[in-house]
Amino acid sequence: MKPFPAADLLVLGVFAVAVLLTVAGALIAVLSTRLIRSVCGLALTCFGLALLYYFLHSPFLALMEILIYVGAICVTIIFAVMLAEPDEAPAQESRGAAFLWGGLALVVSGAVFWALVQLGWGHAWAAPTSRANAGTVHDLGVALLTTYSLAFELISLVLLAAILGALVIAHHGRSKS
Repeated sequence: MKPFPAADLLVLGVFAVAVLLTVAGALIAVLSTRLIRSVCGLALTCFGLALLYYFLHSPFLALMEILIYVGAICVTIIFAVMLAEPDEAPAQESRGAAFLWGGLALVVSGAVFWALVQLGWGHAWAAPTSRANAGTVHDLGVALLTTYSLAFELISLVLLAAILGALVIAHHGRSKS
């Protein structure tokens, strides 16, 4: 059987789309002045990350990225914005201070990126050890319900406490103080 003639180019194209979607969403999230647009940028970034996880042969992580981050967190932020009462307009920051903080953030981000690149290229990577299982969703479910069942139940109790706290806060309402 002959391989697909442009398979490598197609794989590179899918990877480029995933990276561009992730970077474009991150830029929209960071550079937008409106909160709803920033949340949409966050959702685009999460979709791009899900594509990258799927590209790395991890469909479970890709699905969890979409379900948890896009389906839960982004929707929760949008509901919070819709339910929040409008406040007074924030104080305007001077352009000089904005450029100073932006430049400082750029320098720090560049230094961290450079350090990570040097760490990745300068050291030999250890060969992966043998796998204990195939890493399928079935294996993950078995591990969660046998080996890690106590941690799994504790997380569910923490989530239950958070939901009950949110219900108590919602029942008593907010007060202006």
